[in-house]
Amino acid sequence: MVNDFLLEYDRYRVLGERAIAQVPDAALNHVPSPDGNSIGMIVRHVSGNLASRFTEFLTSDGEKPWRDRETEFAERSFTRAEVEKMWEDGFTVVKRTLDGLTDADLAREVTIRHQPLTVHAALCRSIAHMASHVGQIVLLARELADRPWQSLSIPRGGSAAYNAAPTRERGLR
Repeated sequence: MVNDFLLEYDRYRVLGERAIAQVPDAALNHVPSPDGNSIGMIVRHVSGNLASRFTEFLTSDGEKPWRDRETEFAERSFTRAEVEKMWEDGFTVVKRTLDGLTDADLAREVTIRHQPLTVHAALCRSIAHMASHVGQIVLLARELADRPWQSLSIPRGGSAAYNAAPTRERGLR
């Protein structure tokens, strides 16, 4: 069961990477509207959230005192290398933590912002949060791509071909 969570995190990690790869470097910092977020800002937020939640996951509150969430949304320019490193750093913490858990740990209790949750509930909550931000990244990337968009799932008109050989669901690679 822990492995199911690990696979979901990896699936969304790859989805985000594949979307970001289709965006020109300068577009990573495009803020689409007042109070909006660029892809770089969203990546910084996701990375900060994952690092905070999964550092000392079982033993300390998931909202760490060293995290500055407000700064995650401050507008600034990021290089592609910075965006990729932040993305990788966040998911590295998740993988390291989940690799150390057992299925029995899913019933244990953790705390996030002083709220007690089972590990299972905390993981569900984290995946939902991260997935919503990956969806934002995909939408922004699709709008900002400077070449024809390469579908990250089943392209329009491709359902019959996909259903004949459904291979893209697992691993996305």
